[in-house]
Amino acid sequence: MSLPEIIYRFRQYVQKIYESKRKVRYFPGILHYDFNTRIIEITPDSFEIFPESIDIFGKQLNYMEKINWHLDIHSDREFPGSFSKSIDIRSDKYGSAKTVWEVNRMIYLPWMCMNYRITGNIEYLNKFQAVISDWIEQNPYLIGINWYSNIEVNIRLINWFFCWEILNINSLIKENHTFKTFVIEKWLPLIYLHCKYSFCNPSKYSSANNHLISEYAGLFIASSLWRFPESKRWLAYSKKGLEKEIVRQHSKNGINKEEAAEYIQFITDFFLIAYLTGEYTQNRFSENYQSYLTKIAEYISNFIDSKGNYPRYGDDDDGKVIWFDPDSGFNNFKSILVTTSILTGKYFDISRYYIDNKNKMLLYDKKELLESLKLDLQEEKKTVIYHDEGHAIIRKKNNNREIYIHFDAASLGFLSIAAHGHADALSFILHIDGQPVFIDPGTYTYHTHPEWRQYFISTLAHNTIAVNSSNQAVNKGPTLWTRHYHVKITESSDSDEQVYIKAYHNGYKGIGVIHQRELIFKKNKNLITISDTIEISKKSKFLIEMPFHLHPAVNVKNEDENNFILHINHNRIRLITDRNLKTELVSGKTNPILGWYSPGFYFLTATNTVYCRTNLERTHTFKTEIELFV
Repeated sequence: MSLPEIIYRFRQYVQKIYESKRKVRYFPGILHYDFNTRIIEITPDSFEIFPESIDIFGKQLNYMEKINWHLDIHSDREFPGSFSKSIDIRSDKYGSAKTVWEVNRMIYLPWMCMNYRITGNIEYLNKFQAVISDWIEQNPYLIGINWYSNIEVNIRLINWFFCWEILNINSLIKENHTFKTFVIEKWLPLIYLHCKYSFCNPSKYSSANNHLISEYAGLFIASSLWRFPESKRWLAYSKKGLEKEIVRQHSKNGINKEEAAEYIQFITDFFLIAYLTGEYTQNRFSENYQSYLTKIAEYISNFIDSKGNYPRYGDDDDGKVIWFDPDSGFNNFKSILVTTSILTGKYFDISRYYIDNKNKMLLYDKKELLESLKLDLQEEKKTVIYHDEGHAIIRKKNNNREIYIHFDAASLGFLSIAAHGHADALSFILHIDGQPVFIDPGTYTYHTHPEWRQYFISTLAHNTIAVNSSNQAVNKGPTLWTRHYHVKITESSDSDEQVYIKAYHNGYKGIGVIHQRELIFKKNKNLITISDTIEISKKSKFLIEMPFHLHPAVNVKNEDENNFILHINHNRIRLITDRNLKTELVSGKTNPILGWYSPGFYFLTATNTVYCRTNLERTHTFKTEIELFV
């Protein structure tokens, strides 16, 4: 850590000691609150009844029943009701903090409010009051796991913002005195405490990643609606922070620097909701901010395949800021493209997309524009190589079906700890007409099951080369990398005949190895050739491991040790590995872990991996061919 960060961490420690000894746990109340502010006007006409249960990583939670706010519903273990910042979340001692936090984000509360508006059934409103009151009872200020992480505090604020506007509090309190008492004596003090916590616990230095974005966004959105004595100061502070972070945490082409693909939709929603809040309150963000939103959308448009699938590099935890579309088929990347098309007037390729509830909620005043939006726009997407950022997206339409390749020569991640990056330099994935074939196996978990966390972030869990059973970077914790590699695209070209990419990384430089990979896609032959050169500068023997991870839907037949036929959706692919490699098919192996796929957070299934290995003493180049019969 740098000296400024050491000072910052020391101040955090002092603050923690002070807070742990405080006796006042709850804000006493807010008097003379102005209820005139209104930002968005939600009408229930175009919405259907929302379900009364929500999926939490594969397990249903009935939010109309009483909730234990500290319980991990997957393990049935419970976090203690002790001082929040001293609770152990980095083991599975009490279960998964991630699972508990997912329940406490309250993304289902706007559903409850919508159901009240749609049906007029007072039970929904009574239950809403009961949920907030119960949460206050179980979570005194700074007590329990739900005051541990600032990102969770701010996601609650954003969802409460939507609840407030859906319920139309300004009108509701005039006709319901009991509810007005609840708002003044319970809900507003709780909102104030969340704003106070958000402002007083910023994520700085090595922690200043998506958490800091959430803190600025939550505080900006909250301060735009709820006017407390400090709100003017909070509003200016958070807006300035958002203007800074949208530039700082993205490349000039709008690519998020955390190198976690699924996080892009999560992070973009913070920026997008804050932007719209600024528009609706006449507190507009700069043209540069809007320009970056457009660049982010352009990258999303480029990096999703023809069916809206994204290349799953880096961490993937199914995180959501808001969720108005409980349908399992909801795709937030598509939703963001529809929203940004309306906002910017630049219509991205949104063929086969639909107007979802999230669009209707965010763009409540643009209903006519949404309804007139042409969803049949379709432009043929082309190969895009982001040379500086290290992402190459290769495409070809074949018989109106898409061949999609993502080649990853990007950095490990953002800041010194690269918290959500994986050691995946020079890996690739392949989709055929939206169906994943060669895959990134995913994430599965963060702080629980450490052996699985270590596997899914490892080099061996990606379609690249591992040396001596080690990672390309040094990992010291579930979200902590201490030594990064340098990776670079050195050559690239795209012609009518072929796409060519050449890149290298130095992650194994310390043991005397440099890995260079050349990928050629011959368009007329539908042939991918990969040349991996292992440059050895030290006299030693090295174990070389080269896995090819396949989607569980892929059927595999090996004609001989180095020749595999893959079948999926009437497509046939031939994989020919280098004859100098000993090759076998592995699936669901646990010692060591190999041959697994995580389709979502806390989901795990066995899959086939073509696993190649050899020992090497001198520089050598390995050749791989992937022929596509599509």
